[in-house]
Amino acid sequence: QVQLVESGGGLVQPGESLTLACVTSGFTFTASAMSWVRQAPGKGLEWVSTINSAGIITTYADSVKGRFGISRDNAKSTLYLLANSLKPEDTAVYYCIKGGKSGVMTAQRGQGTQVTVSS
Repeated sequence: QVQLVESGGGLVQPGESLTLACVTSGFTFTASAMSWVRQAPGKGLEWVSTINSAGIITTYADSVKGRFGISRDNAKSTLYLLANSLKPEDTAVYYCIKGGKSGVMTAQRGQGTQVTVSS
């Protein structure tokens, strides 16, 4: 079965950076687009970024464009998100999902990793 295990979150100050990772198993990672989504306290799921199966095409939400970078290591079946210049409004639980933006609401998620940005 599909397994997604996110890690790398933490408590950081505004302007700092974090690298999130998602280790996957149970499906053909090399054939799947992958995405990061997040859920802030009291809010719905928000799509953050998608990368295609080859790792060549990336797309970002306007709220993170220019600050976040999505990447993948197909040899390790692992997805990454480099989050730079973090802002308090980036505070959320971050999840990885299999697939793209259209599947945000229905795709299976892991346990997520908490990112808290606060001074």
